[in-house]
Amino acid sequence: MLTVRTRGAATSAGRGWRPRRMVLSGPLVAAVSLIAAVIVTNAAGIAVRDPDHVAGKRLLVLFALVSVLFFVDVAVRAARRTGRRLPTRAAMARVRRERWTRSRAMAVAIALVSFYASYFAYRNLKSVVPLIRPELFDRQLLDIDRSVFGGNDPATILHGLFGTGVAAQFFSATYLLLFAFIPATLAFALVFTPNLRAGLFYATAQSLNWLLGAASYFLLPSLGPVYAEPGLFSGLAPSGVTELQRILIEQRADFIADPSAVAAQSIGAFASLHVSIFFTGALAAHLLGFGRTVRIVAWALLALTTIATIYLGWHYVLDDVGGLVLGAMALVLARALTGFDLRDAREAASLSPSATPA
Repeated sequence: MLTVRTRGAATSAGRGWRPRRMVLSGPLVAAVSLIAAVIVTNAAGIAVRDPDHVAGKRLLVLFALVSVLFFVDVAVRAARRTGRRLPTRAAMARVRRERWTRSRAMAVAIALVSFYASYFAYRNLKSVVPLIRPELFDRQLLDIDRSVFGGNDPATILHGLFGTGVAAQFFSATYLLLFAFIPATLAFALVFTPNLRAGLFYATAQSLNWLLGAASYFLLPSLGPVYAEPGLFSGLAPSGVTELQRILIEQRADFIADPSAVAAQSIGAFASLHVSIFFTGALAAHLLGFGRTVRIVAWALLALTTIATIYLGWHYVLDDVGGLVLGAMALVLARALTGFDLRDAREAASLSPSATPA
């Protein structure tokens, strides 16, 4: 059982800690996602696969990051305990034995594998959307955007406000931050946190984003403004995002022509997974009682990412609203699956940074 130290008194992790339920929540989400992927891809007449081995490569990168952070975590805690800048090997060994028990290591490994199994299923589900739901709703989504903004396109308004040169590079970098945000926050949540329950809750919530996002693509299939009205974005300075957009539309055309091709199509506007994942992260940081600086950064990243999705033409405004809804739903469902009590999280936020498994 996991115990944590309060200011001078050891207390049980108590009402929010259900080890088996919390550890198995991630695999449950992964299993449902994989079953859905098998059913849907079978209906589309193609096999489940990992095109370009993207999911596998990202899992290996995440495990490498976790390994580095594991060493840092042990070294920092041993240094604090001994009061030495460079802790002895014996001190590090004691911290490792106390903090990184076999059960904790297994829980972290299961959470990581489950997250990327869910991502693997998500890529397969998203890939076959044009085969299962070939109709597109871009025109309706464009009309909604223009009706909300008095006949104007929101992207055009942002281009006029920020310009189309340096701003394009800035928002491109902001948009691509997701690929660092996911492994970094997962690794920190599962390695550095003194409250592993919070880390498992967060990992389950982010896994649910993949499943919910894939479902939304089938609900309202769409490509996004940059593909529906490319002229609106032709004036943007070239960037990593514009190159990515070109590659993705080419892969989609190749996939529709030959679904057995290695490359899968990865375009889906509604809902915005960028927004949902960042919103889950920001809301989790707020609900879990993280420090003010962390919360400010998390909400700022969400705001900048939301602007970037519209500025660069990835998403319509309704897509981003849908992303907020999905991000909130992911946390609610993760709470139900894990049984995690947020009162414990807020209590843990005021505890010392050390957690000792008994």
